[in-house]
Amino acid sequence: MQASTAPAAPVVLTAGALLLDMDGTIVNSDAVVERCWREWAEAHGLDPHEAMKVVHGRQGYATMALLLPDRPMELNHADNAVMLARETADTEGVVPVQGAPAFMAALGTLPHALVTSADEALATARMAAADLPMPEVKVTAECVGASKPDPEGFLKGAAELGVDPADCVVFEDSAAGIAAGRAAGMRVIGVGPRAAAHGPTVHVEDLTSVQVTPGPSGGIRLTVHAPAA
Repeated sequence: MQASTAPAAPVVLTAGALLLDMDGTIVNSDAVVERCWREWAEAHGLDPHEAMKVVHGRQGYATMALLLPDRPMELNHADNAVMLARETADTEGVVPVQGAPAFMAALGTLPHALVTSADEALATARMAAADLPMPEVKVTAECVGASKPDPEGFLKGAAELGVDPADCVVFEDSAAGIAAGRAAGMRVIGVGPRAAAHGPTVHVEDLTSVQVTPGPSGGIRLTVHAPAA
């Protein structure tokens, strides 16, 4: 007779603010990303499967620089502008990550910001396609000089909310994003299958595993039901 395994106790975190990545974290845009980036990779003689390993989390020009290290950066920026326009126009298959509508509704007026490698037009299109509310505070590609895994975006989000970085919790799905959150001195909740291998503070399959409630002194309390090891 096998002994039953009790579910793991939930992890409880308190925070002054939450900093939310978009793609793969609250919005599932994988279908569009794969369509656009596989075509770009093939056009440049690259293995699309290998290219997809570094696409997520970075601004497009930074991904291109990794994949084509000898190419002039001005060509990467030009290609990125074309890529952003194409991705903005293509919202087929863009849906909320499971649990995201309730998660965003629970956040309401609690301190939070969107910190995304998308530009404002792309972020607006995808949040609308997923029928999710756009946070009042958002740090998009135009707001920073360096792409994730640089921590600039998360540090800027914390500053705009007036919250110490150490009191922020980041929600991320990618290696670059998790590295950026950790470099900013923040705790990171990794969301989805890409996140587990990259050392987040806690990992969840999706946002149904996260309960948001007001915390002490105007902060936020997170009850996280992490998957069993």
